[in-house]
Amino acid sequence: MSRSLKKGPYLDERLLAKLRRLKAADKTVVKTWSRAAIITPEMVGYTIGVHNGKTHLPVRVIENMVGHRLGEFAPTRTFTRHGGKMQKELEAEKAATAAAPAAAPAAGEKGEKK
Repeated sequence: MSRSLKKGPYLDERLLAKLRRLKAADKTVVKTWSRAAIITPEMVGYTIGVHNGKTHLPVRVIENMVGHRLGEFAPTRTFTRHGGKMQKELEAEKAATAAAPAAAPAAGEKGEKK
C-alpha cells in the first residue's frame, strides 16, 4: 500500500543532514538504520550503508533508484541452497559427469589423427 499523497514521501532528516555535510566526491559511507527512507535526487552519487539487521551494506545510489526505498537494496535474508549434504553430492556428481565427456572427445581426436 502506498503512502498518502497529502502526507508526502518519508525522508529521514538526519540522513539528509549528514549527506549535506559531505562533498559529492567524498567516498565515505554514511551509515543509516532508516530502511524506509525514500531515495531523493540529492542522494545520487553518495554511498549509504543501509542496515540489514546484522551489518551495514554499502549501497551506491544512482539515478534509477530515485523514488525507491533504501531497504529495497539491502536484502535482510541470505539464501542458502536447498538439500543440504545430499544436494552437494548430486551437484558434485553432475559437475564430474559434465567434465568427463568434454575430456573424452579430445583424447579420441588425438588417436584418429595418426
